[in-house]
Amino acid sequence: MKKAVFTGAALILACASSVGAQERQAVPGQDVAIYNLAGHVEVVAGSGSDVVVKVTRGGADASRLRIETGDIGRESTLRVVYPDDRVIYPDMGRGSNTTVRVRDDGTFNDSDSRGRGNRVEVRGSGSGLEAWADLVIEVPKGKSVKVYVAAGKAEARGVSSDLRLDTGSGSVQASDIEGSLTVDTGSGSVTVRGVRGDLSVDTGSGSVELRDVTGETALIDTGSGGVRGGGVHASSLKVDTGSGSIELDELSVPDVVLDTGSGSVDIVLLTDVERLDIDTGSGGVTVRAPENLGAQVELETGSGSFDLGFAVQTRSVRRDYLRGTIGDGKGRIHVDTGSGGIRIIRN
Repeated sequence: MKKAVFTGAALILACASSVGAQERQAVPGQDVAIYNLAGHVEVVAGSGSDVVVKVTRGGADASRLRIETGDIGRESTLRVVYPDDRVIYPDMGRGSNTTVRVRDDGTFNDSDSRGRGNRVEVRGSGSGLEAWADLVIEVPKGKSVKVYVAAGKAEARGVSSDLRLDTGSGSVQASDIEGSLTVDTGSGSVTVRGVRGDLSVDTGSGSVELRDVTGETALIDTGSGGVRGGGVHASSLKVDTGSGSIELDELSVPDVVLDTGSGSVDIVLLTDVERLDIDTGSGGVTVRAPENLGAQVELETGSGSFDLGFAVQTRSVRRDYLRGTIGDGKGRIHVDTGSGGIRIIRN
C-alpha cells in the first residue's frame, strides 16, 4: 500500500515538473516555420546557427502535448501537436473562441495546398483538452521565420531576420525589426515600432499603430479599427480600413493611398508627393503638407467645404468639386469623401 501511494505521488510530481519545465529545441535551416495552437509567443534575437525554441507547457492536460520537428516542404519546422479537436486556453477569456483547420502533422494557416485538415476549436472556457504552450523563439541574424498561433499574444523584438507573425486571435507587438515584417491576425490590435524593411499588416478587426518604419513598401489593411502613428519613410504607403480613422504624421512617402469606409483622415507630409489618393465614405480629410507641394488637384465631397492653404490655379469649381493646380503641378492629389470637409494646409 505504501509503495502504491509513493508511486502515485512520484507520477504527480513528474507531471507537475514537466508542465512547469522549459524544453529546448533547436530548429536548423534557413527557412523555419513554428506552429502552436494556443499560448503566448515571444520572438527574440538569438545566436549560433540554429533557431532555438524554448517551450513551456501549461494546463491540466499539458503532458498530452507532443513537440514534433522536421522538414515539411522547403521549411524546417517545429510543431506543437494537440491531440483533440477542442482546446481550452483560459487566457482567451470566457466565451471567446476561434476555429482553425489543422492537418495531421500539426500545421495550419500556411498558404500551400497540402489539404484542409481537421476542424479544431480553441476556447477560453468549457470542456476539452486544457493545454497550451508558451514559446520563446530565439532567431539568429539572417533567417526567414514564420510563426503561426491560433490563439494567443505574439511579441517580437530585436530580430534581424525576415519575420511573419500569423495569429487567429490575439494582439501582436513588434519592435526593432531589421528585415521584412508581415503580420496577419484575425482579431487583435497590432503595434509596430522600429522596422527596417518592408511592412505588411492585415487584421480582420483591431487597431493598428505604427511608428518609425523605413522600407520600400508599407501596407496596412484592417477590416475594422483605426490606423495611427507615423514616421514612415518608404517608396509607397497603402492603408485600407473598412471602418476607422487614419491619423499619420511625419510621412516621407512619394506614393500614398488611403481608403476608409467610414472615418476621418488626418495626415502630415514631410515631403512633396507624386501621388496622394484619399477616399473615405464618411469623415473629414485634413492634409498638412510642406510649402513646396506641387500637384494636379482633384477634390470631391458629398457634403462639406474646402479649406486650402495653398494658392490654387482652378480649372473647375463647384460647391462639391474642385480641380486645379498647386505649385509646379508635377504630382497628383485626389481626395473623395462622401461626407465631410477637405483641408489641404501648410505644415
